[in-house]
Amino acid sequence: MTSAVLKQRNLLGIRGMSAAEITHVLDTAETFREINERDIKKVPTLRGRTVINLFFEPSTRTRTSFEIAGKRLSADVINISASTSSVTKGETLLDTARNLEAMGPDLIVIRHPSAGAPHQLARVCRASVVNAGDGSHEHPTQALLDALTIRQRKGSFRGLRVAILGDILHSRVARSNAHLLTTLGASLTVAGPGTLAPPEFAALTGGGDVSVARSVEEAVEGADVVMVLRIQRERQDSAFLPSLREYAVHYGLNLKRLSRAKPDAIVMHPGPMNRGIEIASDVADGSRSFILDQVANGLAVRMAVLYLLGGGAGVTTTATNPNAQAKTEVEPAPEPLSSAAAASRSEGLK
Repeated sequence: MTSAVLKQRNLLGIRGMSAAEITHVLDTAETFREINERDIKKVPTLRGRTVINLFFEPSTRTRTSFEIAGKRLSADVINISASTSSVTKGETLLDTARNLEAMGPDLIVIRHPSAGAPHQLARVCRASVVNAGDGSHEHPTQALLDALTIRQRKGSFRGLRVAILGDILHSRVARSNAHLLTTLGASLTVAGPGTLAPPEFAALTGGGDVSVARSVEEAVEGADVVMVLRIQRERQDSAFLPSLREYAVHYGLNLKRLSRAKPDAIVMHPGPMNRGIEIASDVADGSRSFILDQVANGLAVRMAVLYLLGGGAGVTTTATNPNAQAKTEVEPAPEPLSSAAAASRSEGLK
């Protein structure tokens, strides 16, 4: 039995988490993965707790898995979307947060188009805040579920070569994975069009083993893991590509490009996929694809995060309540890449 090593009250990003904290979340998620395979999947660990899912961007996998995660932990789950909130009437995000805080929730899960929005909430809320994706900044639970998927197939991260392909510039998934994978000992190579894979991305991890390749072929060569990202047109304020067809021809992952990776390399994608653009269907549906495993692991990881931050009890796991060690200060959100900064901000944080 090991003691809890999570020291923060919130999960705002992967940056700043130690390898021990990351591993603790993954170990706890493995327990919940086993629970999710039982006939009766519900456990009473968060009975009496209230979880609010506050989503200001469209989502299928993240929102649904957080909702199912809360309900399987026996929490009371409230879902709020931008279209049904008072933000549509002119209320600021912080006023929304203060009003929700007055109702006494235990956890608030937020997705927002502005980088740093979860940090703003954490400064005014006593409830634990979970970042479900903020602009181009971070998506910590996605990186954790990706890590769980990789660990299940590869065992150790030490010495692994991971390639991430696509729209690196606008991707919170790439940013969180860069922090996590290098913290656990893997090396990361990213590739994409020059406008979407800027050289300065390599400096984001503060000394981590990250490089920017000149081509997809170079990035995939000898890789253990190949992760593909979609083109995030909703975050682009100018033309970064001549056409999607040209992107598919020069940067899409097909069987020929995948053949450059190791024979046992696995293929991943955070979703939603644009088939025939960033990934070919025969790759997405092939034997080396673990995309649906990522989805299943996402539920387990989000159960683990809610459990650890919500002070859950009553399930057989190595995790214990981390709140006794909780720190109340909130780390400032790092600035996004300069060319993506404008797309990551909104006036809702007034």
